[in-house]
Amino acid sequence: MKLHDATVLITGANRGIGLAFARAALARGARKVYAGARNPASITLPGVEALQLDVTKPEDVAAAARRCGDVTLLINNAGIAVLGDFMAADAIDSARAHMETNFFGPLRLSQAFAPVLARHGGGAIVNVLSVASWICVPMIGVYSASKSAAWSMTNGLRRELRSQHTQVLGLHMGYIDTDMTHGFEVEKMSPDELVRRTLDALEAGAEEVLADDMTRQVKQGLSAEPGVYQA
Repeated sequence: MKLHDATVLITGANRGIGLAFARAALARGARKVYAGARNPASITLPGVEALQLDVTKPEDVAAAARRCGDVTLLINNAGIAVLGDFMAADAIDSARAHMETNFFGPLRLSQAFAPVLARHGGGAIVNVLSVASWICVPMIGVYSASKSAAWSMTNGLRRELRSQHTQVLGLHMGYIDTDMTHGFEVEKMSPDELVRRTLDALEAGAEEVLADDMTRQVKQGLSAEPGVYQA
C-alpha cells in the first residue's frame, strides 16, 4: 500500500498519534486526508478535510462512509485509556466505555469501509493497538482487555478481507509521548517516529508492526515458560 495518491481516513486525528498520521500522509503525497474527530473544529492542520466522526456513534460512521467513498486507507486510531483494574468499583462501566471506543469503534469503521476499499482495489486498514494487547499490568487492566479484543479482531479482519486484497496491519507499541501518557516517568517514543515506522512497514506490505524494543521483547516472551503475560 503506497501513500502517494492515496485517500486516507484517520480517526482521532486532532492530536497525538492521529495528528502525526495526518501530517505524515500529507508529506508522503496522499491525494486527500480526511481527519476525523468528535469535534471537527478541533482539526486545525492545513491541507486535511475535517470530518465529524465519533466512532461510538453508528450514525457518524454511516455518514462518513457515504461522504468518503474514495478512501483507500483507513487508519483506526481513535481510542481511550482510563486507569483502572478489574476489581475497581467502576470496572464494568469502564470496560463498556473502553470496548465501545477501542473495539466496537474500529469494527464499525472496518465494516463500513471494507466495501469502499474493495471498490478501489483493496487498499489497507491500520489498527492502532498496543503492547497492552499481550500483557496486563497494574492500573491498565480494563484498557488492556479492550486492546486484546482489538488485536483478535485485527487478525480476523486480515483473514476475512484477504480475498478482496485489503492489507490489514496491526500496530503494537509501548509508551508514546502524547497527552495520554502525560505524567508517566518512562521512556517514550515520539508520535512522528512511531508513524514513520508504521507507514514504512505499510508501504513494504507488512501485516504487523512492533514499534519499539519493549514491544518486541514482550511478544518474544509470550512463548516463554512462564509466559510474560503471567508475570
